Amino acid sequence: MHKKKSVWQKCSLYGALFGSLALASATAHADQFGLQIAGGVADHDVRKADVGVVWDPNWTWWEIGGFHFTVVGEAHVAYWDIRENQASNPSIWEFGLTPMFRFIKSSGWFRPYVEAGVGVRLLSHVRETETRTFSSAFQFADVVGVGAQFGAHQNYQAGFRFQHLSNAGIEHPNPGINFSQIYLQYNF
Repeated sequence: MHKKKSVWQKCSLYGALFGSLALASATAHADQFGLQIAGGVADHDVRKADVGVVWDPNWTWWEIGGFHFTVVGEAHVAYWDIRENQASNPSIWEFGLTPMFRFIKSSGWFRPYVEAGVGVRLLSHVRETETRTFSSAFQFADVVGVGAQFGAHQNYQAGFRFQHLSNAGIEHPNPGINFSQIYLQYNF
C-alpha cells in the first residue's frame, strides 16, 4: 500500500509539473516579443544608436472609439557618439528599462498610436566634456512618441520619439540631454 501511494504521489507530481509547464508555455505564447533598432540625435553634437528588446504581454484596457490602452516593457542598450570638440568620453554606453504606455488603434492592417513612458538608465561615463557632466550614472528617461504597428500579422512598427534623460535633481549639476529618435521594430 505504501508503494502504491508513492507511485500515485510521483504521478501527481509529474502531472502537476507537466500542467504548470503547459500553462507557462501557453501564457508565454500569448506574449509577443520584438526587436527594436533606433537612431537619434541630441544637442551638443551627440548621436545615438540603440538596440532594444520589447515585451508585449497583450494587456489591454479602456476601449474608446476603436482605440485602447496597452503597456509594453522595453530593455535598451545604446551607444552615444559624442562628436563635440574636446569630448572627455567620446563614447558613452547607456543601459535601461522603460515601461511604455500606448493608446493604439484596436484593429486594422495599420494601427497608429501615441506613447509615453518613464524609465531608468545607467551610463558608462558621466563626463561628456570638461564643461559638461551628468554628475551621476543613474538617470531617468522620460519618453513621448508617435508610431504605427502594421502588417497582416502586426509584425512591424515604426515611430518617432522624444527622450529626455536627467537624474531629476538627485545630484548636481543636472544638465540633462534631449534626444530625437526614429525607430523600427520587428515583432516575433
